[in-house]
Amino acid sequence: MVATGVALKLAQDADLDLVEVAPDARPPVAKLMDYGKFKYESDMKAREARRNQANTVLKEIRFRLKIDPHDYGTKKGHVVRFLEAGDKVKVMIMFRGREQSRPEMGVRLLQRLAEDVADLGFVESMPKQDGRNMTMVLGPVKKKADAKVEQRKRSSEINAQRKTKSEAKAEARAQAGSAQPAAEPASTEPEVEAPEAPAAEAAAPAPAPSAPVEPAPAKPAAEKPAPAKPASAEKSAEAKPATPKPATPKAATPKPATPKPATPKPGTPRPAAPRPKPSPRAGR
Repeated sequence: MVATGVALKLAQDADLDLVEVAPDARPPVAKLMDYGKFKYESDMKAREARRNQANTVLKEIRFRLKIDPHDYGTKKGHVVRFLEAGDKVKVMIMFRGREQSRPEMGVRLLQRLAEDVADLGFVESMPKQDGRNMTMVLGPVKKKADAKVEQRKRSSEINAQRKTKSEAKAEARAQAGSAQPAAEPASTEPEVEAPEAPAAEAAAPAPAPSAPVEPAPAKPAAEKPAPAKPASAEKSAEAKPATPKPATPKAATPKPATPKPATPKPGTPRPAAPRPKPSPRAGR
């Protein structure tokens, strides 16, 4: 037993809170703890309990007696999804008109559905007719809590397999960085090249020893001016007739067309000129 003042001093020294655990006890019981951490942990426990809570829901799905095979497959898929989630399914068949006189066809359809989903659910209540409707209840084989746990595992696996764009880029950079040092040593090796022969020696063949090389004749230092032509040669050149050059045809420029006066056709009669009206004085 510790006095209240001493307990408060101990809590302040330890940087904790003094929480009264059992106020109805004699003497009351208190505890030194971090109250914020305690409250957070209690909220997380309550949330986890709500997540694992099994709330079985009764799902309902309706069929027609003359249902198409494709529609039947779609409806059966919904029933499978409900049973995998751990929910009960109420299957209902609606009869119209003369279909009410053939209830055995509805029983066959419900039995067929129960056989197709026998791995996931069982018949909880047998088919029974209620007016125009026939109902049957299917119960899930797995419990709701187990189904939730499996669903979480699947979602966690799928999320682990997925990669964000940033993660994919980081992996690509890491692979490129690991591949680059491996390629560098091959490029840093010294390359030994053979000495190339000079181009002049490779192009020019070696001179033959038997053929002596003669020196080229030297050119005259200054050329003499050409002799002037006589006057008779110039006269004969002027007397020759000049050859006429062929004339190049010029492009004909189109002349603007002059409009012709419109002449009346011989078959069309001309309009008659109006006759003058007789004056009233002329008849008197």
